[in-house]
Amino acid sequence: MALLVLVVLFAGAGYLGWVGIQRSQPLDLPAPTGAYAVGRTTYDWTDTARKDPFSPEAGTPRKLSVWIWYPVSPSTTGPRVPYAPGPWDGLHLKGPAGLLQGSFDTFRDRALDDAPVAPSRFPVVVLQPGMGFSAPQYAALAEDLASHGYLVAGFTPTYSANLTVLDGQTVGSTEQAKPDDLDEHGDRIVQVWAADARFVATTLAALDEGPLEGRVNPATKVSYVGHSFGGAASLEACRLDPRCGAAIDLDGTQYGEVVKTGLKAPFLLVGSEDSCITGSCGQQAKDDTADLERARSLIKASTAAKWCATVDGARHFNFTDYGAYYLAWPLRAALPLGDIDPERALTIQNGYAVTFLDHAIRGTAAPGAPTC
Repeated sequence: MALLVLVVLFAGAGYLGWVGIQRSQPLDLPAPTGAYAVGRTTYDWTDTARKDPFSPEAGTPRKLSVWIWYPVSPSTTGPRVPYAPGPWDGLHLKGPAGLLQGSFDTFRDRALDDAPVAPSRFPVVVLQPGMGFSAPQYAALAEDLASHGYLVAGFTPTYSANLTVLDGQTVGSTEQAKPDDLDEHGDRIVQVWAADARFVATTLAALDEGPLEGRVNPATKVSYVGHSFGGAASLEACRLDPRCGAAIDLDGTQYGEVVKTGLKAPFLLVGSEDSCITGSCGQQAKDDTADLERARSLIKASTAAKWCATVDGARHFNFTDYGAYYLAWPLRAALPLGDIDPERALTIQNGYAVTFLDHAIRGTAAPGAPTC
């Protein structure tokens, strides 16, 4: 018995040592597939027209951290951005789980820090994270879109995210903004996020400082893209914004009035294998009647082009940068990541997003589109 205990202890120590070596190895974010290089810049923007309904201090204006990824001339060189600079390193998992996740210090981002924007004007995409997530955790999607000629403004919903950084200080979540029961509170919270998204789109269009000044194309419509609850908020923002030209919901149960009224703009729904958000359930999904009813109501009420697709083998976290992180067993098994190759899942997701937006915003052909 004593010998068995020693064997287990030595094996465990050896495994942890091997994981320690692996998690410190350099790892690259997936390469963007478009013709442009990518730049990144960040802002803190305050919506003085709105009071933050989630702030512990009554009357405080709504303030958001906004990360912008944008097209850069392919020949541009310069320093790369850190994936999670400064206090944003707090996005890394804590405690024992964190020992099984690769270090952000060695996770190499491909974007260039405040590089000059390419000499053109570009359509805007507003990117929203899932509940609890932050915009930086969608860099793979954002950088791929930027490489195809989009200005991607990803914002982190203050108090709904587990972590955001404003004025250099970390801000966590609150129960009011990140409740346990979204079925009860989702319709209320989605209105706040949709207003956030529209504010970001308006502010970016009027930006008069930094590398993006004068680079927004006013002749094109705004696109709203989001994952999980951010997908629901993207649909609702599109419903409310007459500038909306397209919306994408990545594996997000729909909330808000858009479920009943539908959209007049084209939209894309992409679900995981255990999701029913596309109006049909994936191979591994249970029969989620509530999600099916919401999705089918949205699809039936909508009048423009409707695309629906399921990524076989993918689960909920495959639509985030978790698909690109180093995650050792048993952490990876504990997270909602499917059996699909993680980089392939991101490639499929990004391919759908680019093809759909190019069709909806730029009018490119889309033969064989996965219509709902």
